[in-house]
Order: sequence, then structure tokens, then C-alpha cells
Amino acid sequence: VQLVESGGGLVQAGGSLKLSCAASGSFFRLNTMGWFHQAPGEQRELVARIFAGATTKYLDSVKGRFSISRDNANNMVYLQMNSLKPDDTAVYYCNAEFQTSSTSLQYDVWGQGTQVTVSS
Repeated sequence: VQLVESGGGLVQAGGSLKLSCAASGSFFRLNTMGWFHQAPGEQRELVARIFAGATTKYLDSVKGRFSISRDNANNMVYLQMNSLKPDDTAVYYCNAEFQTSSTSLQYDVWGQGTQVTVSS
């Protein structure tokens, strides 16, 4: 299973970006999907998560500005980021938990990351 992110880039403070993550490969089901970020010298941190039933969870600092969504038919997850701040600058990673059958264990996969830079 492979995750490929796209949509990162350079944006001015107050601007918007939309990140996309496409899952491919052999799997039975994608369960929880999420976005993490990691700034230089910092630990990787959960930004937003969307469960199989579409319930969402957000890092407090992005609530009201970021929105996570998923397209189960096309195995995609998105992160709409509005009102971006310089503190949002980081590499953003897509993450997914998946099963290879209805009774299999759950496995974890990461994308390669996409850089988001917000200038002041």
C-alpha cells in the first residue's frame, strides 16, 4: 500500500492550501486516515484525523481553520487549510490504517510528505 501526497507549497499568511493524499495498492479497507505535520527540530504531530464513519478530530491550534475530508470511492483524503499562519510551516504527512482482509490485523502506512511553507 502506498500513499502519495500533493498540494504543498509556499503561501502567504492568511492564504489557503489544499493537500491531497491518494492511496493505492492492495488492501481490503482503509480505516482511519489522517494528516500529521513535523517542523524542523520538532516531533511529528497529529493535525487532523478522520475515522471510517467520518468522525473527525483536530489539533486545537487548527480547529476552525483546517478541514479534513475523505473520498472512499477513490481512496483519497484531503486537508483544506485556510487562514494559514507561519507557525503552520512544516512537512505534512498523510497516514492511513488499513486491513488486507475483513479479519486481518490493522496496518499503518505513511506518505513521503509534502512541504508547506507560510510566509509572514
